[in-house]
Amino acid sequence: MIIRDEHINDINVIRENNNLAFKGEAEGKLIDRLRRENIDLISLVAEESGQVVGHILFSPASIHDKGKSTEIVGLAPMAVHPSFQKKGIGSVLIKEGLSRCIKKGYGAIVVLGHPEYYPKFGFVPSVKYNISCEYDVPEEVFMILELRKDFLKGISGIAKYHPAFNEM
Repeated sequence: MIIRDEHINDINVIRENNNLAFKGEAEGKLIDRLRRENIDLISLVAEESGQVVGHILFSPASIHDKGKSTEIVGLAPMAVHPSFQKKGIGSVLIKEGLSRCIKKGYGAIVVLGHPEYYPKFGFVPSVKYNISCEYDVPEEVFMILELRKDFLKGISGIAKYHPAFNEM
C-alpha cells in the first residue's frame, strides 16, 4: 500500500469512496468545497494495486476564547472504501497524516469521531484542556491531540472547523 498526496485525477474516486463509506454525499461535497476555497489542506490517499481505497483530509481549524484565536488543524473526513475497511488502512492514513501535520508545524489537531478508535493515536477528550466543540456533541466524541509539547497550555475555548463544515 502507498500513502501519497491526492492528485487531481483522484478527485472523483475520493468523492465516491467518501459517499460509500458515509452512505451519503455530504462528506464528498464538503471536500469539494474545501478544495474550491483553496485553503491549505493535507489531503492524502491510500493506494492499493493502483486503486485509491482510502482518503484522509486535514484542514484549518481554530480555538476561540475571549476574542483570541489559536490556529490548529481538524481531521475530517477520513474514509476507506467499504470493501477495504477493517484492514488497517485508516490507521496508516492517520499516522502519515499526523506526521505531515507535525512537519507543517501544526500544534494540535481536533477530531469528531469514535471514542474507542482515535485514542490509540493519542487523541484525548478535548474537555481535558477545557476546549469544547462548536457543535452540540457528546464530550467523549470530540477529541484533541497536542502535536507540540505544551502547545495547548493556557489555551481554552471553543474549537471551530472551517465554515464549510457548517453546511453539512
